[in-house]
Amino acid sequence: MSQLTITTTQNVSINFTAASVGERLLGQILDLLVIIAYSVVAGYVIEYSGLEEYISSMDYWSEMAVYILIYLPVFFYTLIQESIWEGRTIGKRIMKIKVIKIDGYQAGFGDYLIRWLFRLIEVLPPLTVVGLIAIIFNGKNQRIGDMGAGTAVISLKNKININHTILQEVNEDYVPTYPLVIKLSDNDMRIIKETFEIAVKNRDYSTLIKLREKVIAVTGIKNQSGNDQDFIRTLLKDYNFYTQNM
Repeated sequence: MSQLTITTTQNVSINFTAASVGERLLGQILDLLVIIAYSVVAGYVIEYSGLEEYISSMDYWSEMAVYILIYLPVFFYTLIQESIWEGRTIGKRIMKIKVIKIDGYQAGFGDYLIRWLFRLIEVLPPLTVVGLIAIIFNGKNQRIGDMGAGTAVISLKNKININHTILQEVNEDYVPTYPLVIKLSDNDMRIIKETFEIAVKNRDYSTLIKLREKVIAVTGIKNQSGNDQDFIRTLLKDYNFYTQNM
């Protein structure tokens, strides 16, 4: 699988696994099934609610306007869902893949819009082959829309491999305790973690006390985590959380 290295806004490098062609295709098929299901349900509602007869009584342009309005979610399906769910559609959520920016920033509406516009020439049949060729021959598994938007689709099935010694992995639902940790730099956190690990290994409790006191003096953080070890561990996790979400 292709690997992507993303540099966050805090200059932290994170390695991701790019979503494979198969994962992306299955995600699109699942999204297509959702679209078909919506269209079928909408058709039944129109037919059996008496709305069809009412629409038929309208002039041609009014009738077209109503049908366009009803099926608008189908047309803007990916744009709406990726914007609301931060790079994921129903199909992507099931396949555990997600759109991200390759420069480390969170993708925004403009990025999703560019990807959606390019779908017209590389995803929808019969031009699907254009998108497939781009993904296959691109080192980051990007389709043309991804290249234009500066995005990539990554797999979330494997845990993120963070190749930076200052960080620790946290769950998606993690709730940080110390927002003031962002006052510290990457180098500060590297020193803190290295010192912490050596002190724990050697059971050097006096160093842990000094480390905790130094952090509190510099940041103004108040210890809410209990003992010194829990405090430093929470501090490292909080820094990881804010680094990935800024």
